[in-house]
Amino acid sequence: MSNTARTQRSFTNPFIENGRDAWIVEALRTPMGKSHPEKGWFRDVHPNELLGRVYTELLGSTGLAPAEIEDLVVGCTAPFGEQSRNIARNAWLQAGYPPEVPATVLDRRCGSAQTAVEMAAGLVSSGTHDVVIAGGVEHMGHVPMNSPAEISKLYGEPWPEELRALYDFVPQGESAELIADRWGITREQMDEFAVRSHARAAEAVDAGRFEREMIPWETHGERHASDQTIRPGTSLESLSGLKTVFREDGRITAGSSSPICDGAAGVVMASDAAVERHGLTKRARILDQTTVGVDPIIMLTGPIPATQKLLQRNGMTIDDIDLIEINEAFSSVVLAWEQELKPDMERVNVNGGAIALGHPVGATGSRLFATLLAEMERRDVEIGLVTMCCGGGLGTATLIQRV
Repeated sequence: MSNTARTQRSFTNPFIENGRDAWIVEALRTPMGKSHPEKGWFRDVHPNELLGRVYTELLGSTGLAPAEIEDLVVGCTAPFGEQSRNIARNAWLQAGYPPEVPATVLDRRCGSAQTAVEMAAGLVSSGTHDVVIAGGVEHMGHVPMNSPAEISKLYGEPWPEELRALYDFVPQGESAELIADRWGITREQMDEFAVRSHARAAEAVDAGRFEREMIPWETHGERHASDQTIRPGTSLESLSGLKTVFREDGRITAGSSSPICDGAAGVVMASDAAVERHGLTKRARILDQTTVGVDPIIMLTGPIPATQKLLQRNGMTIDDIDLIEINEAFSSVVLAWEQELKPDMERVNVNGGAIALGHPVGATGSRLFATLLAEMERRDVEIGLVTMCCGGGLGTATLIQRV
């Protein structure tokens, strides 16, 4: 990963062999704020405003006129209350943009925003559209993670007896504990990984490495250009005193879990024709993408087969990937993936991950693209991977290539 001139590598590429290139021409994100009723940066901000600001910054950075956007594809895992009735559309209209631009919202749990990028890439590659904004938003302070349970009391249970007879569903935290059991991951190993995440994130902030992807935000008289949940002084000693969260005799604590946050992020996808017509800058193309299903009980192992699938069908090894962003939902998720894939961890989450930066679940997938691409450009490397675990037993993975 030197800064010398790169020779572009060639891989088997099933994604673009049958269609057009889909180019990432911009990727930006808000700071991630704590979901706290008194201290959270975005406590008084409607999620429409979070997402609308991302739209505005993407348009401003690319020089695209709002009417030139052909579709909006946005991830959101809790489309209830403030996030209901098509927040992708509502945020666009609230920002004052033309109603002729359509929009859709999708839910693939934690992989929602990554899937939004993948769907946008598919729309461009297929020739359906030339310019699409993909992204995600989640205000977990206003629409909590337990919202589906509350709604179920009024409108019915998503897991009726017939489904529960087939699967003994458990919370994600218990799934993270099951992963630690299966792969023999100790609490100390998970705490060490969490310390690494905070240390790398704090170093990245000090070095200004998030500036390229960040949309600064001013709330309550303060300007924010980093993430609220980064704790520079995190140590093994401080984490060792935390109680386990999901089992009394467990290993996972709040310190080795991603914090609940509010935020939004977005990516602009464009075809070659749109790049030429609008004078856009090609930052990277989608090399390949996939989603897989896994056991819905242990549920968070999806990055393992998703990564393996992309490597196999592109004729690659893990060493062919220059930088990797794997979502840190829990330390155990990444450490199990590490055991199976055996990557060089100096290429993985080099600026920290969700344990430090936060995880607004419906938005994180597009945040990962913004973080990965900015760092790939800084290091002048070619191949990057984004991969995530998702609630319900899903895994997403996308390969991108700078040219």
